[in-house]
Amino acid sequence: MNNSTSALAEPAADDALTRPFHGPSPYDEYVHASVLNSLQQPLTEAADEMGFLVTTQVQELWFTLIVHEWRSAGRALAGDDLDEALAALTRSRRAHTALNASWQPIAELTPGQFNGFRAAFGKASGFQSAMYRHMEFLLGDKDTRMLDLHRGDPVVHDALNETYHAPSLYDEVLRFLHRRGLPVPEHVRNRDVAGPYVPDPGVVEVWRQIYAGSPFHPLLGLGEALTGIAELVARWRFDHVMVVRRAMGAKPGSAGSAGLAWLEKRAARPVFPELWEARGAV
Repeated sequence: MNNSTSALAEPAADDALTRPFHGPSPYDEYVHASVLNSLQQPLTEAADEMGFLVTTQVQELWFTLIVHEWRSAGRALAGDDLDEALAALTRSRRAHTALNASWQPIAELTPGQFNGFRAAFGKASGFQSAMYRHMEFLLGDKDTRMLDLHRGDPVVHDALNETYHAPSLYDEVLRFLHRRGLPVPEHVRNRDVAGPYVPDPGVVEVWRQIYAGSPFHPLLGLGEALTGIAELVARWRFDHVMVVRRAMGAKPGSAGSAGLAWLEKRAARPVFPELWEARGAV
């Protein structure tokens, strides 16, 4: 037998891989694939509803991973472990890149295709996602109205309430920078974290100093990691606007919001605005 024929031969069977399982496979016990694959329950015969359901559920999983990594980064910064914080932020950026790409299955829905199943989800809206709200709270974008929405579900509300009243990722960043000797204003460090972060010119100056220094300074790496996250969030919001604009135009949202107008307003809100402003001051 020549080498080319040998290379195409069937591999020897591995008895360990073909032995029947006693119950669910180890893979299923770990990943819970059978549970995940049972959660898609379309309510219509519309061909596009399955893609909409899967896309939305996949995005919820990416939200969960991003929240996990941002919390990990916040804890690392609180413990003055910059290397671990940067590793967590890097992992979150990879997850957010995948989140942004997950729009693709529904990115080109026409109004007719969307109308084929839109009525089936009634008043349900992505606006109501609790895990996405954790993301916004961790970014410092806090609003008691977004917390109060979930009072009817005590478990969800209690978890959100904890995130709401804890320092945001950005709060931990600024406290860390202060401990590294940078002049973060006291009123910023000691602010009431149970509320929205308000940009401060003193913090712009902190970032200006970092960016005006050595291009290899580790704190510049932190600033760039946060800028990358801010850009990914902005792109996700913009893509959300475009998906909605293509599928339903300026119609009101399913939960009673202004729909496209509300999303456009949210998309215009900058993430970590002081990082962007400091660039013009270097």
